[in-house]
Amino acid sequence: MPTPMDTTDTPGQPKPWQALALANGLHAWTQQQGLLLGLKDARNGRYVMVNEALAGLAGRSATAAQGCTDAELFDATLAQALRTADQTALAQQAAMTAEHRFDLQGERREFSVLRVPTELGGETLLCCIWQDMAVQRQRDGQMKAALDQIEREQKANQALRREMSDQGLRDAATGLATPAHFEDQLKREVDLSNREHREFALVYLALDELAPRVQAMGRQALERIHEAMGRLLRGNTRAMDASCRIDDRHFAVLLSGVGLATAHSRMEGLRRQVATQILVLNGQEIGFTVGMGVASFPHTAHSQEEVVQACQSALDQAKRRGGNCVALASIRFGQ
Repeated sequence: MPTPMDTTDTPGQPKPWQALALANGLHAWTQQQGLLLGLKDARNGRYVMVNEALAGLAGRSATAAQGCTDAELFDATLAQALRTADQTALAQQAAMTAEHRFDLQGERREFSVLRVPTELGGETLLCCIWQDMAVQRQRDGQMKAALDQIEREQKANQALRREMSDQGLRDAATGLATPAHFEDQLKREVDLSNREHREFALVYLALDELAPRVQAMGRQALERIHEAMGRLLRGNTRAMDASCRIDDRHFAVLLSGVGLATAHSRMEGLRRQVATQILVLNGQEIGFTVGMGVASFPHTAHSQEEVVQACQSALDQAKRRGGNCVALASIRFGQ
């Protein structure tokens, strides 16, 4: 933090309370932004105020660095470069940005320094705000990696849609089974379970009400959500399972050889993935959640019609709870 200043006003000098208010305000803002800050007297280049980050760069405390010049804090080459940039900004009497690259303690450092001449009480102060270019480049790299991943996923989705649409058994938007194909798989699963006395689970999923901001994005946002749901459902099911898009808001999953408890655990994991999924459309993030209803055969139903009805009832229960949850159909006893 800035050290206390003498509160006696001196003609031709910045009023101490003005300088202190400026220093405190700049210090709070730059600390919040992770920036380095120095406030210099333009006449002699001595620091009126230095924040901890800039002082640490010079291996000093903020108190020890105050009152020093760049020549007293840094090596001669860097100090001269800083002084030259200071003089240019003061001569232009305008905000200027310069980049400085130098070796410090065997490490290559790069900073962008914004210099802003400021008149205060008839005197000129030079505000110097340093930004570590390595941090910015890291952020840029992370953003580029995220955008590259999104682009790869979009290309993969497009390729999958083309492949599946050619087969006529898959929904082009999601790569999931068509409702008719899913119905055939469900029928075969019921027959197999009856013959071999095995169990399976059926799950109905519904998109919860989208936020007004997402709704305002229109059809493109919904298509991006469909792509994400297709990717998540394919990633959370096995080759023996099946999943489909019923309509714009509803999906279904068939979990072969899985009981109610296991199905609940797996769908709860999927629900969390959906809730934390971040999609990007035209630079804006899209978030969404789903409600799920889970039924099992033969524990909650003894026929295809009954398991579908039980699953729909469980989904209705999840919707009544406000969505973003998994509801289970009731187990039938004594039948």
